[in-house]
Amino acid sequence: MKLHHVVKSQQFERKWLEREFFPLTREMEKIANKGGSDILSGKRMITLFYEPSTRTRASFEIAMNLLGGKVVFSTENARQFSSAAKGESLEDTIRILNGYRPDVIVLRYDEEGGAKRATEVSRAPIINAGDGTGQHPTQALLDLYTIQKELGKIAGITIAMVGDLARGRTVRSLSYLLSKFSDVKIYFISPEMAKMKKDIKDYLRRRKVWFKERHDLREIVSKVDVIYQTRTQKERGALSKEREKIKSFCIINRNVLNLMKKGAIIMHPLPHVEEIASEVDLDPRAAYFRQAENGLYTRMALLKIILN
Repeated sequence: MKLHHVVKSQQFERKWLEREFFPLTREMEKIANKGGSDILSGKRMITLFYEPSTRTRASFEIAMNLLGGKVVFSTENARQFSSAAKGESLEDTIRILNGYRPDVIVLRYDEEGGAKRATEVSRAPIINAGDGTGQHPTQALLDLYTIQKELGKIAGITIAMVGDLARGRTVRSLSYLLSKFSDVKIYFISPEMAKMKKDIKDYLRRRKVWFKERHDLREIVSKVDVIYQTRTQKERGALSKEREKIKSFCIINRNVLNLMKKGAIIMHPLPHVEEIASEVDLDPRAAYFRQAENGLYTRMALLKIILN
């Protein structure tokens, strides 16, 4: 499987994930622990972010550095500190940057469909680092790798996706990837206003993936292998009273820990705020900091596949 642009989770096949991507990611972890390599020496990357980011931007840039490549241009708030502030379109910005001969452009855009628009005018590979409420495919790759690494399997797991599912791009992308594995069961836990969107549920039905919708995490937490917690997407507008329901029924605290399986894990794309109590961070089942670290290795693997 040859990758050029990375736009959505649906483009990855299970066979490729298990036979190529996961083994390469494990190899990248070893390379990172040894201080890096020169695999991508001479390669140039641009990171163009229209929304603030810590983990995604840092892990991509450090991944490129560890593999011997260079980040030749980087901006964290292109909406304000680039020609976008003067009214320049995304397409024109991508055209201009292509003229400076990058080997890859990592793009985070603040509207759904931005990555696809960029691919239509870019010679250089575009990697979607999140586009509004659309998708975040590289987050889904690291999430899937984390599940496999922590539990030793993906097929047959039961996962609860919790919180602001209507506007969370990470749960959308992960749902697409999980549908490629057999016997996966998904609980969507959210208040009514924050439910998973219809397009994802219709997709899962077509793929014959088992899922149920619930409102209270505590009702099903003893049944799941993975809790995938998300925060309220405040930057995408208020949820009014529904936000209080998320706090009441979807928060992870000591009571939830006591109901969980001993071998289960808690994941979160981060940053986490009030939806996870601080006491949970110290529990060995809290895998979200290990999950974030895996983002470095998966993005190293992705860059090698695209650029080598």
